[in-house]
Amino acid sequence: MPSDLKEFLRQAAMQVGAGGSAGFVEVCIMHPLDLVKTRLQLQASPAAGAAKSTTYYNGVFDCIRKMAQSEGVFSLYKGILPPVLVETPKRAVKFLTFEQYKRFFMFGSDKPTPLTFSLAGLGAGVTEAILVNPFEMVKVTLQANKNKMGQVPSTWAVTRQIINESGFGLNGLNRGLTATIGRNGVFNMIYFGFYHSVKGIVPEYKGPQPIPGQVKYRTTVGSMVIVAREEGFAALYKGLTPKVMRLGPGGAIMLVVYDYVYAFLDDYFK
Repeated sequence: MPSDLKEFLRQAAMQVGAGGSAGFVEVCIMHPLDLVKTRLQLQASPAAGAAKSTTYYNGVFDCIRKMAQSEGVFSLYKGILPPVLVETPKRAVKFLTFEQYKRFFMFGSDKPTPLTFSLAGLGAGVTEAILVNPFEMVKVTLQANKNKMGQVPSTWAVTRQIINESGFGLNGLNRGLTATIGRNGVFNMIYFGFYHSVKGIVPEYKGPQPIPGQVKYRTTVGSMVIVAREEGFAALYKGLTPKVMRLGPGGAIMLVVYDYVYAFLDDYFK
């Protein structure tokens, strides 16, 4: 096998493995918020007195509370199977295609530019949207169901119902494809463009021991206690603003896991 092809396959395997792992971890942690988002988006404006109804949500925490009371705590994970099934290949495809689009949009430069990252992110987002849209359709249908968990139809039953009633086209499993392409394309264009452009600027601290050769901070909890005692509780939140600006919650999980798994696989396959 030619060395170039072998290296390409090695890189592709690492991108698929790292991207898939990142997606799986992210969806398992962030799904309840995704469900709440869907419920808030689907509900209509309340009529007079409707805000007191258990079916109307006044915000994120009110939605979580009312769902747990009327549908059960595990209702927050309604519709999780479709994203779990698609999230690993979805993220794998996104990161894999991002790396390939990045090569295409170098425009003769010896290293990627912010424009390269943005256009590669746009291409990856569009590709991802085409793959994920049918799963999104099934997921949202399940999330919109307000019955108790035991009364909610299975993922496969909902999928069959959509296909039988509306088919695979733009009125069926691929309903909303244009909106999904627009959402994922624009989001990933901005997200990858920003993240990779500032990644090398925002400093990453290594070996944060105050005195070289002496280990002061040994464990997570122990380090927190020392910092709080010596510098005050607020010191535990030093650097919070740039950290939040650099990585949003879901994106932080995804990219941290991706980088970690990619580095692990890179060492493993050397």
